[in-house]
Amino acid sequence: MGMMCRMFWDMVSYGDVIFSCFVHTFYGCHMMLTAIWMDLMSSSASGPEDRFRASPVIEADESETDNRERSNGVVVTTESDGHNLGYAGSFMAGHEKAPIVLVHGCFGFGEYKMGKISYWGGVEKNDERIFAPDLGAVCSMHDRAFELFYYLKGGTVDYGVERSEKYGHSRFGHTYHQGRYPGWSSKHPIHLVGHSTGAQVCRLFQNMLADKVFPGHEDTSADWVLSITSISGALNGTTRVYTDGIRPEDGWSIKRGFCALQALRVVVILYEWLDIPFLKKYYDLGFDHYNLQWRKAGISGLVKALFNRSGPFVRGNYVVPDLSVHSAVEMNKKLRTFDKTFYFSYATKGTKKWFSLWTLPGTVFGTHYLLFIRSLQIALWRYPKGLPLPYEGFSDDEWEDNDGAVNTKSQLYPCVPCEHPSYDLGTDLSGLKEGQVLQPGIWYYTTLVGDHIIFAITRRRAGVTFDLLYDSVFQRCRKQLRLSPNPS
Repeated sequence: MGMMCRMFWDMVSYGDVIFSCFVHTFYGCHMMLTAIWMDLMSSSASGPEDRFRASPVIEADESETDNRERSNGVVVTTESDGHNLGYAGSFMAGHEKAPIVLVHGCFGFGEYKMGKISYWGGVEKNDERIFAPDLGAVCSMHDRAFELFYYLKGGTVDYGVERSEKYGHSRFGHTYHQGRYPGWSSKHPIHLVGHSTGAQVCRLFQNMLADKVFPGHEDTSADWVLSITSISGALNGTTRVYTDGIRPEDGWSIKRGFCALQALRVVVILYEWLDIPFLKKYYDLGFDHYNLQWRKAGISGLVKALFNRSGPFVRGNYVVPDLSVHSAVEMNKKLRTFDKTFYFSYATKGTKKWFSLWTLPGTVFGTHYLLFIRSLQIALWRYPKGLPLPYEGFSDDEWEDNDGAVNTKSQLYPCVPCEHPSYDLGTDLSGLKEGQVLQPGIWYYTTLVGDHIIFAITRRRAGVTFDLLYDSVFQRCRKQLRLSPNPS
């Protein structure tokens, strides 16, 4: 009987992997073909300058001054609102035009990729000081952070000698001949907005600025970032990666045998090896620095990569291991919440408690078809008995609620292995009370009903809530992080 049960669950598992691969492949092909079709339909109506336009370079506004240096940072709180809401000094005065940088998530894309399809639902077109960089869709958080720096500053991406030797790739990557915001500094800072994996990339990025890890740029600091906003962010990892094939024994290696990550590994290697310019024009996985292209690697290089003897999967230098709870714990031990930066989090929750017994997807039709089964799997997943817990106090019950990709607990604020300062703003997106502003160094979080991609790709799915969310994000960046005129 035990043998039959095991065979049954193995068949269910294999069926799930096959179904999942089919659904994701179908969705990806649909997106790609839609982007190509939209380009073909619009090519006759637009000139070459429209089809091959360059990203405009935004110069720093010399009228902006670093008033944060002049502010004593004194916070005046009101008795009625508690110690986490008050008047935050003049940190934002003079920075009303600071650029907002949108950092996409895993498998995402930025400006001028995927044709006319926008990962951000078109919100980046609100004004010219909103940037949507295209970073490696599947490469590691560290590699994406390096790419983001040189996208803004300009120059050739330098991953550093130590890192390139450790993971077996070239030290240098893509060259940005002109940075998008070359005047970026502590006097001309930016806002960072990250979706999904992009949120943790933003945190890592700010800490790398504070640690001055970018060669030739020893003047960087955490003050180059005014605020970080997380949307459905994987701030503490996700248990989904364990169902996809990450081994909970170590939190980074892939299970042997047939699993979703083994399928992903093969697809990524073949995509990189074929190196078809037409396809990479629309979608880039971000592994050019591994030199897997057929012109460089040849047949022998392809074989070595497929047998996991070379490439990003050998030592886990791609995004999925970064998303395990194990990796998040190690990363969060090092990442700081800075006392001059504002932090916001919009968490999404697509599950609810049924009959006070089971945590299951809240609705069949309200959850994207890519995520419904995944939501169920995350809710039902249990940490294997007999293995050391990823952190002291880990409880399966706390990680059941999710949005189909990331556990809701993970999205609220950094809380494993230790909690960062936080404050619950509830579910109201309309903003703060009149005359009230926010304090830096505290994670303000809001929980919304929805799946993981309801605020990305297709804005009509979220309806008016989509616009309310981004209006709230941009309003906080542009207006609310300023000195209250009449604090009392």
